[in-house]
Amino acid sequence: MHPESNKVEYKERLNENFEKEVVGFLNYKEGGTIFVGVDDNCNPKGVKNIDEVQLQISDRIKKNIFPITLGLFDIEIIEQNKKEIIKVTISSGTEKPYYIKRYGMSPKGCFIRMGSSTSQMSKIMIENLYSKRVRNSLKNIVSPKQNLTFVQLKIYYEEKDMVLNDHFKENLELLTEDEKYNYNAYLLSDNNGLSMKVAKYSGKTKVDLIENEEFGYCSIIKATNNILNKLQIENVNRTKITEKRREEKRLIDQTALREAVINAIVHNEYSSEIPPLFEIFSDRFVITSYGTFPESLSKEEVFDGLSAPKNRELMRIFKDLGFVEHLGSGIPRILEKYDKSVFVFLDNFIRVEFKFEERNKYSEKFGEKFGEKFGEKFGEKFGVIFANLNSNQKKILELIHDNKKITQSEIALNIGISVRAIEKNTSKLQELGILKRIGPAKGGHWEVVFQKDES
Repeated sequence: MHPESNKVEYKERLNENFEKEVVGFLNYKEGGTIFVGVDDNCNPKGVKNIDEVQLQISDRIKKNIFPITLGLFDIEIIEQNKKEIIKVTISSGTEKPYYIKRYGMSPKGCFIRMGSSTSQMSKIMIENLYSKRVRNSLKNIVSPKQNLTFVQLKIYYEEKDMVLNDHFKENLELLTEDEKYNYNAYLLSDNNGLSMKVAKYSGKTKVDLIENEEFGYCSIIKATNNILNKLQIENVNRTKITEKRREEKRLIDQTALREAVINAIVHNEYSSEIPPLFEIFSDRFVITSYGTFPESLSKEEVFDGLSAPKNRELMRIFKDLGFVEHLGSGIPRILEKYDKSVFVFLDNFIRVEFKFEERNKYSEKFGEKFGEKFGEKFGEKFGVIFANLNSNQKKILELIHDNKKITQSEIALNIGISVRAIEKNTSKLQELGILKRIGPAKGGHWEVVFQKDES
């Protein structure tokens, strides 16, 4: 384990200073991690009665620190050198300054991480942070409707063996200070005005819209589930069939796609009334959310997994329901499969673009493969013809070159278009003298040929 730093604190046991360390990381721009059961020399010592201590940690953070910290910390039991220890991950809070409740917002209750230690904050530091506190968070915005119901939300909690009691509005922070439903409640209610769209285009641009489905006007949880299901259907297996084997792979890595969708929904700036957008092109999936990274974090810090949830209350609920595993885990999971170039940062939007992996490489040099068989002149002429074919026709030839016995249904499955479209394109290739069918429809095979123009 690494020595203590501005982002890491070790505690051999849970002691009276624990809240102080948590507050220090909540007020620090990068958050941090506390390991309980590790001494100052980084040696894992383990934790006795670890389940009980884990509960104590959770209760102390929730009850002894203010503003409310739900959604800002994760607690895990991990193993180091065959010793079980507790890892507490703390996000940088959005409602600084945080403080120990019994001491109030004073130097005695406010702390901040400085280097490898936690220091008391001065009155000036406290006043400056308080003046910058986020006041337009969703929990402070009054819902445009007050006759809200939450049947769908309760069902989702029950599916996780959790029951929302009579105090769920307070526990989930769905009320403003004057006891009115806030915007979080509005988004989570059975009927609201939020609509998220999944748009599908036939090509690489937005010119030809072929499908535009709306998911919304219901609990944001239900809408999220519906969007994930829709994109799961669209994220088809692409198949490459050769004479020796059949390979299948999704257009986009499923875990990365799911994490990008959840991030876009949870971190969207809903106070703008601009919802996330999900787009499907012929060569990519694009996920766009409104807003930018928190000012307290740089892009690199976010890429490293640091988290400052923009919509903390929503994050907490998504975590309760299993959409989010750990704070800050979404982007690192995406980066396990893709590089940082999939993220596009605009002035007011964050976009994630997943391009489909090319399973076969097509080029004008394809015709050169046949140069030896048909002669240099014919091979060169074939390359010119090949360059003028459409993309589907090129893919058909490449697949047939790999497997002469491939069926039109298998070609359609591989390319992702209808069998009728395959039949139309193979007929065109036969007219051009490039493709020939040998034998019957069943039991025969294809030949890529070049017929010399005798005229």
